[in-house]
Amino acid sequence: MSLILYLIPAALFLGLLGLGAFLWSLRAGQYEDLDGAAERILHDDD
Repeated sequence: MSLILYLIPAALFLGLLGLGAFLWSLRAGQYEDLDGAAERILHDDD
């Protein structure tokens, strides 16, 4: 029973940490150009 008292706050902390990382990546513009990297491989720069 005492193990659950440690696991629930740890799970909540890790969930909030993941949510914070996702929100940070949204604000940093990580998802702005989704097609650019996919099309960049098709163009030959030689």
